[in-house]
Amino acid sequence: MIREVLVYPDRRLKVKSKKVEKFDEKLHTLLNDMNDTMVDRNGIGLAGIQIGKADNVFIMNIPNKDGDQFPENLLEIINPEIVSKSDEMKTYEEGCLSLPEYYEDVKRSNKIEVKFQNRFGEVQHQVLEDLTAIAFQHEFDHLNGKLFFERISYMKRKKFEKDWKKRK
Repeated sequence: MIREVLVYPDRRLKVKSKKVEKFDEKLHTLLNDMNDTMVDRNGIGLAGIQIGKADNVFIMNIPNKDGDQFPENLLEIINPEIVSKSDEMKTYEEGCLSLPEYYEDVKRSNKIEVKFQNRFGEVQHQVLEDLTAIAFQHEFDHLNGKLFFERISYMKRKKFEKDWKKRK
């Protein structure tokens, strides 16, 4: 089922997500709905908080070089932790389903080591690089009530706020 995506400045986007304790059918339905919603909106990631669920969960599906996404590449990330980050930074133009049509360059670690649980509660360890690492950090920020524009310079952020208000 496709869910409504919260759009900035909705205050619910600032809520910190809570640890998932039950890995049951309710969680599986949430994950399935999140995937339907992300695919419908042509996204590559979606956090639970973006659809009003303050659960410590997000999904990602990084497209291949032709822009295609495949179901077998879907990552369902529950109770994530970033174990380590490389010092090597990469600037990537980020967008967000909660900030439609707004894109800005954000600098993040290019390589990270992560730990999380899958939909069945099994612990996963992975080393992520490039766009996968960038997207993970972007979605991880959502779980802590942060949006990507909070990582840009003060001047760019002021311009964003001014331009965003004009949209309405």
